Amino acid sequence: MTFKIYFFLTSILFVLNSTFFEASAQKKIKGTVTDSLTNEALPFVSVYVTGTTVGTMTDNSGKFLLVVPASSMTITASSIAYKEKTISLPIDKLSNIRIQLTPASYSISEVVVKPKKERYKRKGNPAVDFVKKVIDSKERYSPYNKDYYNYKHYEKINFAVNVFEKEEKDISKFSFLTNYLYTSELSGRQVLPISTKEMLGYYFYQKSPRSEKRIVNAKKSSGLDEMLSESGVDQVLSEVFKDIDIYDNNINLFLKPFVSPLSTMGPSFYKYYLLDTVMIANERCVDLGFVPFSSQSTGFTGHLYITLDSTHFVKKAKLNLPRDINLNFVQNLSIEQQFNRAADGTRLLMRDDVLVEFSILTKSEGLYARRTNTYANHSFIRPESLSLFESEENTVTEEDATLKPESYWVENRLDTIGVKENSVDQMLVQLRNNPLFYYSEKVLAAMVTGYVETAPKNSKINIGPMYSIISSNSVEGLRLRAGGMTTAHLNDQLFFKGYMAYGIKDQKAKYNAELEYSFNKKKEQANEFPIHSIKASYKYDLNRLGQHYLYSTDDNMFLSFKRQKDDKITYLRVAKLSYNQEFYSHFSIGFDVRYRTEYATPYLAFRNNTTGTNINSYSLGDIELRLRYAPGEKFYPTSSGRLSFSRNSPVFTLSHVLAKKGVLNSDYDYSYTELGFKKRFWFSAFGNANVIVKAGKVWTKAPFPLLIIPNANLSYTIQYESYPMMNALEFINDQYVSWDLNYNMNGLILNRIPLIKYMKLREILSFRGLYGDLSKKNDPAYTKDLFQFPSSSYKMGNVPYMEAGVGVENIFKIIRIDYVWRLTYLNHPNIDKGGIRVSMNFSF
Repeated sequence: MTFKIYFFLTSILFVLNSTFFEASAQKKIKGTVTDSLTNEALPFVSVYVTGTTVGTMTDNSGKFLLVVPASSMTITASSIAYKEKTISLPIDKLSNIRIQLTPASYSISEVVVKPKKERYKRKGNPAVDFVKKVIDSKERYSPYNKDYYNYKHYEKINFAVNVFEKEEKDISKFSFLTNYLYTSELSGRQVLPISTKEMLGYYFYQKSPRSEKRIVNAKKSSGLDEMLSESGVDQVLSEVFKDIDIYDNNINLFLKPFVSPLSTMGPSFYKYYLLDTVMIANERCVDLGFVPFSSQSTGFTGHLYITLDSTHFVKKAKLNLPRDINLNFVQNLSIEQQFNRAADGTRLLMRDDVLVEFSILTKSEGLYARRTNTYANHSFIRPESLSLFESEENTVTEEDATLKPESYWVENRLDTIGVKENSVDQMLVQLRNNPLFYYSEKVLAAMVTGYVETAPKNSKINIGPMYSIISSNSVEGLRLRAGGMTTAHLNDQLFFKGYMAYGIKDQKAKYNAELEYSFNKKKEQANEFPIHSIKASYKYDLNRLGQHYLYSTDDNMFLSFKRQKDDKITYLRVAKLSYNQEFYSHFSIGFDVRYRTEYATPYLAFRNNTTGTNINSYSLGDIELRLRYAPGEKFYPTSSGRLSFSRNSPVFTLSHVLAKKGVLNSDYDYSYTELGFKKRFWFSAFGNANVIVKAGKVWTKAPFPLLIIPNANLSYTIQYESYPMMNALEFINDQYVSWDLNYNMNGLILNRIPLIKYMKLREILSFRGLYGDLSKKNDPAYTKDLFQFPSSSYKMGNVPYMEAGVGVENIFKIIRIDYVWRLTYLNHPNIDKGGIRVSMNFSF
């Protein structure tokens, strides 16, 4: 998920909490669960209303809060290695109780294991020997060994918020909300549904050549998240709640890899316990418990129920989070999977249930999410037609998928849906009749998207971006800007975007106009995947040489605060015609024909090094070819661009710019090639490293604005692919190689320091640099008729420019602070040798 989605969820909670109430026909049960022998608090104990699914788990201090119906009489507490205990509830509406659990010993055959206070060893441990047999047999019964595999699939995702743990409020305007409340299965809290999504379709698999396709027959969604991009939300959810396969070595959830209990490295990562024998679907199974060696590890605690025969078949799996895992916002997690066996023993996943409680604002106020997958009609028969495997698209959605009537859903659902889950739209209609909620929602939408919609629903023109309405810089002084864009609700293939800006100091108007035709029809906006379009644009604006903010607009108001004077600026006029096509393989190609004229300013002159005369401007007519390959990439489309949130995917880029003097009125021959690579590498519990490597070369003689100018970051924010201690235009090269390395240690050190570890801070180490060179053909000291370099610019010597940083992220869960040192070229005047940089970063 992105920071914008985090902001959306937080704001939803704020809006709801400012107006809503606590249901009254219920009891609040607070308490603590402890060990009866040692009096130690017991974390992650299940506490539930006896005979129901209403329940919660204790926190790290053994405490719990359970909201139960007033008629409830008893609650039960249970945990691995302890005897289950049921107690009667007191009559009081608000109670504080203490539950003591007695340690239990479990036996299987002649083996007796006492999980509590034991000296665990792997060698000679029957539980480890047993799980190794399960791991060794996991490929034997995989459905993906078959030539073909298909099944029917139903997915349901519910989101709800809990804002009802405070004292009662005035509910006269919102009393109808009691009709929509239901109880969270994890915590027992009352929650209010805000979004429901359903999908019904088929999955098809072919072994050779390997191919997976999904056909979506029907889908629908309703709720407050309709203000966000539908395709973007689907992409985020598919990555955050990724399909779970316990037989994989890693289980990806919340954009992180978790070590599976059936991973080949499982015996080195987990402690396993043979707990008991139980009956699961009329088959006798071993209850195999597991916990990570370290409670901070990115793994799970839980149970595997495995048949007592030679197949070692997993009938059921239950997974929870370790006690001290450094995972933001996730307060509780429960995963349950159920399997059946085909006639030949092949395993068939029948149900996958993931329940999560996110703590967004406080421990008692957060977001409840549940994703349920149900599977049926499993088959290994070859499909009637193999043409579906020839489609480039991995997921094909039928044109009328969103138009299916409720009768279709009733007839085809593979699971039930609650009345309250299915009536979110009805609830929202009532809510939006209240002016406070209606206008709060509109303000929230503008803050999240950056644009103001001009219609209550299906806006055809959006005004913005709001964060660039006012900004400042050294050349323009105060900069005022107004702009907007059309959406697919005006025309689903033709899009316009533009702005007008004015600088109070330089008294110049700037503007940009883009007209794009998409060969694919769009649902909301032009940049939805896959892009296949032709675009014409005309722009006149400032050009900040040596400053290119790749993840934000240059005139974002938050970038107005600079550490030094920002005056290495020219004016640039660009007319461009672009063709772009993305393929479902995530390979993309782009082709630009461009004519640009760059104008000198009093702040940055173009002076001929031979004649000494000032040149007002130069022009370049060029063509550019861009290739990009990012297998598995996921991103969230916004009105102003895209936010990539799957950095695990490698990204390869290659571009070449070519100009011929006299062609397209170009003043120079010009040839420039650049290639790049970036990826996130995971090291299990030891964090991850983000790696960005680039290289480029200018092959021809060219004036310095067309050479390679490293990307300096003059702001106080953390920006990838930039140098926070470098001055703008400090170095000029015509060939280079650069690197940007960030190692997130995931609390490897800080989480082991008493007191500090409870803050769940995460260490960041960074190291970036650039090694460049300037050939004689582009050096004004050796070659005639070039522009003189600015007095503050330098050629790079035999030593690369380098910076290093140490930082801490996860401060209040969203803030990162780095201290960065400049390591080389410390003798240059007017430089910063070190400084603090800050960013807001949402991550689990």
